Amino acid sequence: MAGKRSQVKDIDRSIYDFRYKEDGFYKVDEGLTEDIVKQISKEKHDPEWMTEFRLRSLEIYNELKVPDWGPDISGLNMNDIVTYVRPNTNMKAKWEDVPDDIKNTFDRLGIPEAERTSLAGVGAQYDSELVYHNVKDEVLKQGVVYTDMESALRDHEDLVRTHFMKLVPPSDHKFAALHGAVWSGGSFVYVPAGVKVEIPLQSYFRLNAPGAGQFEHTLIIVEEGADLHFIEGCSAPKYNVANLHAGCVELYVGKNARLRYSTIENWSKNMYNLNTKRAICEEGASMEWVSGSFGSHVSYLYPTTILKGDNSHMQFNGITFAGKGQNLDTGAKVIQIGKNTSTVIDTKSISKDGGVSTYRSSVTVNKEAKNAKASVSCASLMLDDISRSDTVPAMDIKTDDCDIGHEAKIGRISDEAIFYLMSRGISESEAKAMIVSGFADPVAKELPLEYAVEMNNLINLEMEGAIG
Repeated sequence: MAGKRSQVKDIDRSIYDFRYKEDGFYKVDEGLTEDIVKQISKEKHDPEWMTEFRLRSLEIYNELKVPDWGPDISGLNMNDIVTYVRPNTNMKAKWEDVPDDIKNTFDRLGIPEAERTSLAGVGAQYDSELVYHNVKDEVLKQGVVYTDMESALRDHEDLVRTHFMKLVPPSDHKFAALHGAVWSGGSFVYVPAGVKVEIPLQSYFRLNAPGAGQFEHTLIIVEEGADLHFIEGCSAPKYNVANLHAGCVELYVGKNARLRYSTIENWSKNMYNLNTKRAICEEGASMEWVSGSFGSHVSYLYPTTILKGDNSHMQFNGITFAGKGQNLDTGAKVIQIGKNTSTVIDTKSISKDGGVSTYRSSVTVNKEAKNAKASVSCASLMLDDISRSDTVPAMDIKTDDCDIGHEAKIGRISDEAIFYLMSRGISESEAKAMIVSGFADPVAKELPLEYAVEMNNLINLEMEGAIG
């Protein structure tokens, strides 16, 4: 068969797998105890209410069970995870002031270049702390606040306290509780009413330390009539020990506001990615997700949107690529509450070399959500005989006054299609690359390729195939 003579290669991870020694870094002990949580809180100079929040979250964590319905995460042992690693630097506003080893990390990933060309503001997190943050003056003059979560907790405490882990409470699941106990770093964005941020903001998260966890918290508030595009990227070098990512993203989209949230996740294949993302939309608001999942050993990732207000809208475009040693369980969830709400979910997944890709979705339409519309489409492509792709959709429709559609396709590259292209003078490897690229294109074209070299590398290497 054609598939046995050529293959889609894994991404060349050499640009991500470099790492630096942790000279002068501060770490807490491995494991998760009350003393460690108090130690993190002390290091962060938390107000008293946040310390109490962390300790209550730890209690909830110890009460809840590990999920038993998804990929196996028995290889993750919290007793071996370091929950807080502080680099040997304070946050800098000038790139030249960042220590050379950390600066070289982000230089090699293309972040400064992206900032110079296409971004209104950049935050760069290294292990548990933001090490660099810069925002263009014209954005600041619009009244936009874009800063790290620790600064927001100090300078905008009332806003943070009103919104922090209200969309994703610690009781939501065990790893939300873990996040509430040990969160560190992340981004805070506030866009005032009527303000349109013309070019995107970006945060990039880099986990360098072996056996560590990253628990950044992203909180974005977009007020009435405002407009924002926020980009998030992340990567880590490969180690022979488990690393953990249990971040949390909370997005508040005001009346007639629009938020586009783009993510490229490219964690290394020793990473357990147990991330939680949730948005709530008021009347007439629009939430757009663009999600690319290319890395990690195991992922549980289902961005959720609550369409609370009448005439609110959600669109989700996602692509997942599972290679050897990867079990990626991804999808999207939506809860439609308001009248005339609408949802469009369009996902693609590719699996190869024994990789497992599972699409898991949930659409809930409440009784009061009259004239609701939802369209769900998921397509999966397997590139060989040893890979696996599953679709697990769930729909809970509580009103007859709605229009709901679901379509799922799972298939392999057609030998006939390859033969047809080869008969037109195209080589076998080029034919496979064209088919894979064409399959991914409807979602891939939504990704913000122009903003970072890393994103271009990912799409070109994974999607076009780099076949030989």
